[in-house]
Amino acid sequence: MSDHAYALFEEQQAARGIDLEAVKSKLKALKVETPSWGYGDSGTRFKVFKQNGVPRNPFEKFEDAAQVHKLTGVCPSVAIHIPWDKVDDYAKLKQHAADLGVAIGAVNPNLFQEDDYIFGSVTNSNPAIRRKATDHLLECVDIAKTVGSDVLSLWFADGSNYPGQVDIRKRKAWMYEALKEMYAAMTPSMRMLIEYKFYEPAFYHTDLADWGMAFNMANKLGPQAEVLVDTGHHPQGTNIEHIVTYLLDENKLGGFHFNSRKYGDDDLIVGSVNPYELFLIFYQILDAANDPNPQIRQAANNIAYMIDQSHNIERKIPAMLRSVLNVQTQYAKALLINLDEVRDAQERQDVLAAEDAVRRAHEFDVTPLLHAVREEMGVPVDPMKAYLASGYDESINVRGKGGASW
Repeated sequence: MSDHAYALFEEQQAARGIDLEAVKSKLKALKVETPSWGYGDSGTRFKVFKQNGVPRNPFEKFEDAAQVHKLTGVCPSVAIHIPWDKVDDYAKLKQHAADLGVAIGAVNPNLFQEDDYIFGSVTNSNPAIRRKATDHLLECVDIAKTVGSDVLSLWFADGSNYPGQVDIRKRKAWMYEALKEMYAAMTPSMRMLIEYKFYEPAFYHTDLADWGMAFNMANKLGPQAEVLVDTGHHPQGTNIEHIVTYLLDENKLGGFHFNSRKYGDDDLIVGSVNPYELFLIFYQILDAANDPNPQIRQAANNIAYMIDQSHNIERKIPAMLRSVLNVQTQYAKALLINLDEVRDAQERQDVLAAEDAVRRAHEFDVTPLLHAVREEMGVPVDPMKAYLASGYDESINVRGKGGASW
């Protein structure tokens, strides 16, 4: 992008009252965590399509994730999933990550892939299985302590398929019982992020079906428990940015699992289906970051931005890059909203002016801005182009097929 293009962009934004240096500073501070499982083979309920070059172990997953951070400068941590990323020596994995310039991020327990959990994990009517599931949660707390992670990200597939199949109230109590024991094992710096999903794999009821249930559970547990919003885990038409705003105001928004959906929990590339929704989510966060209440400002600046996707047919690293770049783009657009202009229109009850002040920011091409920021960060102005030219994608083909899979 030419200096002329950036100069013109800068002139346009200055005329709107936007401080581009402040915008650039916030863009440089953005951190997006990529998931280890996003680099492995994954699939739909029907088929896992295996690719050449997929990592064969957690160490190789981190090598691929390090490429994304090297090219973008905004992905310094990698979430792990246990037991998908189980190793004999977690200190060795931590050091391997550090040698690559990244760190281990959120630790995700897995309570949905063992035969014992066919009727639930921490909500199973069998106390021995509940104990097994709770012990796994405690194992993940210990792993987080070893690797220096301060985030435990929880999603439960627990639920039922038919009316009368289970005692829903008892299961609610068992869920709290397990999470309370896990919460007590956490260090003071750790956060428990509780995810929810309204259906799948359970189709009649899910034990944590929506943000309200996760919010209630987090409130009962204490200040170190917060809600995790997965952007694909809602019924059609849900106003996700409203949920985000409500949780921010209650100081209970812990983080995001970013992805896109068209019909169900599709786990598509972030921003590929409804980029305006992602933009509006960032708008609400940035608005809260300017709130007079210091608690709300703090909540808005302490959000874990994480990606959670299944790249079924795409090459893994380019797909992850595209997701990260899409997040950057919508965040940059949201930073161009003149919040004073929006508030003035709101106070005057000028509906069209308020909507225009938000939408107009989204209509700008932020390519000159992002190129300038990347140049200043010392990363390629076009990370995707740089990756495709690097030869890394070809070099990992020696791994062959049959790598790590969920």
